[in-house]
Amino acid sequence: MTAILTITLNPTVDIATEADTVEPERKLRCSRPKTDPGGGGINVSRAITLLGGHSTAFVAVGGPLGDKLVHLLAEAGIGLAPFPAPGETRQSFSVTDQSTGAQYRFVMPGPLWPRRSVDAALSRIARAAPKGGIVVLSGSQPPGVPVDFPTRLTSRIARAGARLLLDTSGKPLHHLCRASARPAYVLRMDEDEAEGLAGRPLPSRDASADFARSLVTRGLAQIVIIARGADGSVMATADHRWHCAAAKVPVVSKVGAGDSFVGALALALSRDDELPRALQFGVAAASAAVMTEATQLCRPSDVRRLLSQCIVTAL
Repeated sequence: MTAILTITLNPTVDIATEADTVEPERKLRCSRPKTDPGGGGINVSRAITLLGGHSTAFVAVGGPLGDKLVHLLAEAGIGLAPFPAPGETRQSFSVTDQSTGAQYRFVMPGPLWPRRSVDAALSRIARAAPKGGIVVLSGSQPPGVPVDFPTRLTSRIARAGARLLLDTSGKPLHHLCRASARPAYVLRMDEDEAEGLAGRPLPSRDASADFARSLVTRGLAQIVIIARGADGSVMATADHRWHCAAAKVPVVSKVGAGDSFVGALALALSRDDELPRALQFGVAAASAAVMTEATQLCRPSDVRRLLSQCIVTAL
């Protein structure tokens, strides 16, 4: 089994609570809050730990909230490689309206990163990258981190023979398509991001798989995965295309489904599972995650139970 390093430059202390109703201009009496460490890479590490694996989380932390985050990660049993952030760690929170079930999520931007902090982080990650292992870059980039960060990261970790699993969106994803250097071993995106990149709807599994294959052909990654929500996910390589159906489960919250997928996928790849099996494991973890509340991720017992429902078919 190869080692896994996750990267979170814009972590957060996530607070989740509930109120009878969410209405303007009145005090909202909330339930006792639940606090979790958050941010894409951290959630991937949490999922890996829940599924019986191990990873090291490279996390930029700063200020009292950064200290709180370090404490939460220690409680979760996650190995930490801390990096001094250029400002206070952000805090985000969600409130669930008990009368409707609607969830309101408030996400803060994080501190502004100067160029020297970006360069220092790249150097530190290069030293921490596991030889022949997997490096997962997931989640939002904080203000000031350039859109070419994934490309620059790849050239740094290549010396260790590490492979990049990239789950990104927005401007960094669009820049990736224009870059001459291609950074990813695996590139994952959701359906909306894929359609924005394609500039057209992708209404079917075949349409998503064709687009994913086109990104492989263009050299963006060796493996491209597009999540299709309740329909599951498609995976494409230069020679194969697969679809894995999501399990039919009651949806409580979609928060953390993508991170659970990436955590399970990274763990499967670190074990050298065959690609269809790794895809199935990821989809089962995502299906399990939507059954849990707020900032909770997948439950291992649910993942094991749902695996047989997540059928992989060749396209």
